[in-house]
Amino acid sequence: MTYMSLFAKRFRVNIGTSHKLKTGTFLCLFSLTMVFQPAASQASTNDFLKVKLAINAPAGARGICNKYDWVCSSSRTNRSLTQADLRLIGDVNRKVNRQIRDVADEIQYRREDYWTLPTSGGGDCEDYALLKKHELVRAGIAPQRLLLATVLDHKRRSHAVLVLRTDQGDLILDNLSNQIKPWRKTNYTFLRMQNPEQPKKWVGLVING
Repeated sequence: MTYMSLFAKRFRVNIGTSHKLKTGTFLCLFSLTMVFQPAASQASTNDFLKVKLAINAPAGARGICNKYDWVCSSSRTNRSLTQADLRLIGDVNRKVNRQIRDVADEIQYRREDYWTLPTSGGGDCEDYALLKKHELVRAGIAPQRLLLATVLDHKRRSHAVLVLRTDQGDLILDNLSNQIKPWRKTNYTFLRMQNPEQPKKWVGLVING
């Protein structure tokens, strides 16, 4: 049985099995819950990450669009997210965090930085972000609302997250927390992310949360 089919059995969304991965066991990392209520008032521009300039993709992510076409796709429709969508997104964030074992690229691939879906052995931060994007795109969330991003964490270490672009602002799905937070609440330094207008390209940010 493939990893993706195992995940499908544990998760109630029909996700398909286009990428075959090995089976294995999973380590429970966190048990927090996500609660998010959209703001009633119109969002401020400060609620969205501001693009500074065009920039190259991270070294480990170059070629990712050829490897996984859904990473860089855009849908023709870009409807607003509903409360049901937000509950689904919270479920995906928690379940991926719980079911994937955190393991560094240097250990698993003998490479410093390698962006790919997790294996049965686990994955690191960008692998979590990729799997979350895969599950949410398959569940019907517009891919241009799901943007891979790189940051510096609280200890100034390189880290990757998934940005969820809502009508109220940008929220962060992070393998280090089951709570989905506005980007300003993360205390991360945001370096670059996929271009919301052209996801095949990346943009520089250099902004503190």
